[in-house]
Amino acid sequence: MLNKLSCTFHHIGIACRDLDAESVHWQALGYVIEEPEFEDPVQRVRGRFLVGPGPRLELLTPAGPGSPVEGVIKRRNKMYHQAFEAPDFMAAISALEAGGARLVSEPASAVAFDGRRIAFLLLPNANLIEIIESPGPTDKES
Repeated sequence: MLNKLSCTFHHIGIACRDLDAESVHWQALGYVIEEPEFEDPVQRVRGRFLVGPGPRLELLTPAGPGSPVEGVIKRRNKMYHQAFEAPDFMAAISALEAGGARLVSEPASAVAFDGRRIAFLLLPNANLIEIIESPGPTDKES
């Protein structure tokens, strides 16, 4: 369904306690840091993107109390979400919901994406999907 809305894969989210320690293991596989580290007070995370021989990775660590990444780490998950960029942000969310997904975080602007909106949805098979608003004027407001 996301392909019909021209959505494109963006990254796999990886939870960790220490960005530098986690980066070392990915760098051994050929990954490099794509851009400087960021901190998002709304999402309560610190992170960085890595690129390399596989898909883009977003390493995330808690940046304060109540960070959603804390629960992921406690469950000993590492790769915990897939992210897709959506030219029509609200249509992508609606399509996923129509397919049985549940919105688990309301759309909010994100530091990692220069203020573009993100939202997380949980699919019926328990996969967590992040929708990222594509840059530019193509998003249709709802």
